[in-house]
Amino acid sequence: MNLVTVIVTLVQVILFAALAPLLVGVMRQVRARLEGRAGAGVWQPWRDLRKLLGKEPVRARGSSWMLRAGPLVLVLSSLVLAALLPLVTTVAERLVTGDLFVVVSVLLIGAVALALVGLDAGTAFGGMGSSRHMTVLALVEPTLLLAIYALSIPTGSSDIATIVEARLEDPSIIVSPVGLLAMAALVIAVVAETGRLPVDNPSTHLELTMIHEAMLLESSARDLAWLEFGSWLKLGALLGLVGNLLVPWGVATSTDALPVLVGAAAAGVKVLVLGALLAAGEVLLAKLRLFRVPELLAGSFVLAFLAVAVSAMVS
Repeated sequence: MNLVTVIVTLVQVILFAALAPLLVGVMRQVRARLEGRAGAGVWQPWRDLRKLLGKEPVRARGSSWMLRAGPLVLVLSSLVLAALLPLVTTVAERLVTGDLFVVVSVLLIGAVALALVGLDAGTAFGGMGSSRHMTVLALVEPTLLLAIYALSIPTGSSDIATIVEARLEDPSIIVSPVGLLAMAALVIAVVAETGRLPVDNPSTHLELTMIHEAMLLESSARDLAWLEFGSWLKLGALLGLVGNLLVPWGVATSTDALPVLVGAAAAGVKVLVLGALLAAGEVLLAKLRLFRVPELLAGSFVLAFLAVAVSAMVS
């Protein structure tokens, strides 16, 4: 790892850290417009973060250090995720490479920290949300592993940057049966991992249907700001990964200044477009009943398994 690689990695992390609240603002504004509302504007998430960060958190009596450490762990895991994934550049000279298993492990750390935050105060809704969250997680993580593993078989490497480079060099892989099956499974897994419709409704306030929001009920002020920011950053990073796997053009394959600038601009456009499309799709979808969610995730696992089987047969 040299100094230039460190700088490029920092640029990528700072870009997505700045882009995450804007992404959520764009998604909320798209939903508002399609639902006939004016909306609060695309910069409202930034204003919310600034307001929350300036307040002193109120924590439940008897809560442990996890209520303070959990939000920071989620933010750190999301920052590491943004550093590991090939979002702006595919240069693989990193201290820790963006290997498939490393990336999924980092996702798991943040998800478990969020579940522990929901459990810490000992409330009924927090425990219910954490229980549902871990159930979804147990079904999503194997799908993520299998979907990206299916994409890695033709390249002979589990490094995600190498997979993106292979799709850039040979675009026919993108529309191959393996690529289509794996990407369909990956998109469903990302939707479930980030708590979007139809798996979870991020804007609901009805306790009996909440998953993600139920785990945040006992958090306030700075704690809530870090939890929200960590979740938004994870959403942005995963959408950036999906964008580079679907449309790899624009991603930099070197650390030169011009390709990195083009890669940063391309990554920003891909993430915002995918976010807008996801928000538009959510307007047309209803949240699934809790007992139907495993059926959807099991279907995505089957798609990922079929992708691995087909990839193994044709390789």
